[in-house]
Amino acid sequence: MSIRNRKKQNSKSDNKGKRMTMLDKEFPFAVTEAFKALRTNIMFALSTRNSKIFAVSSALPSEGKSTISANLALTFAQTDSKVLYIDADLRKPVAHKTFGLQNKLGLSTLLGGIDSFREVLNSQVADGLDVITSGPIPPNPSEMLGSENMKVLLEKLSEYYDYIIIDTPPINIVSDTLNMLPFIAGVCLVCRQGATPYDAYEDALNSIKFADGHVLGAILGQVQTLGKSSYKRGYKYSRYSSKYGYSNYGYGYSYGETPKKEKKEKTTDNNS
Repeated sequence: MSIRNRKKQNSKSDNKGKRMTMLDKEFPFAVTEAFKALRTNIMFALSTRNSKIFAVSSALPSEGKSTISANLALTFAQTDSKVLYIDADLRKPVAHKTFGLQNKLGLSTLLGGIDSFREVLNSQVADGLDVITSGPIPPNPSEMLGSENMKVLLEKLSEYYDYIIIDTPPINIVSDTLNMLPFIAGVCLVCRQGATPYDAYEDALNSIKFADGHVLGAILGQVQTLGKSSYKRGYKYSRYSSKYGYSNYGYGYSYGETPKKEKKEKTTDNNS
């Protein structure tokens, strides 16, 4: 798969925090295959829905949802489908860093009526994949994502694209994802092995169900699978939830802050 970014960033500092994607030469083959398996399972889950628009979210920050959603978009594009990836995290966006794009225009300016769809669209970021970045952070992200403008936009885009994948903020922190549930087929909920508290994950599930949303499945990231001589990272997909430990882990913190732990635990890397 080739990459053809139309609006690449020039500053070295703009590449700070760039996530690894399967466009990178050093991207592990085993992880690529794991994403293909995820794609197949999600396609089956979507086959019973009337829409092919879905969100990728998580219960809490730093669980890998943005990295996973970007790679899922690339994987879906490999099927010769027309795929649109939207960064709807209008609070802590990262898609522009992931794909090396500018973010002066985007979803926020489109929904606000400032810019047109053609102006905010990054077409053919990779073969079969278009991207809309978040744009400038607005003062009212939750209201924008749940607005009539967002509903109409997704309805129009669904006529052209085979799949629309939306990266959304953590469900337990802000209500942005829940406000979009009436417009999409469902949510893939990302959790992180050994880090996501079961009670936090359960709260996210209950919030989606209470809002009459549909959970397409769970994606367990940073899975440690024993290889011949070392542990390798991967991803797994499940239609049902299971316990992920740290049930007494506190998560009462503001969006973007580091959670306070009652007990010392081993330090892990924080991908979002």
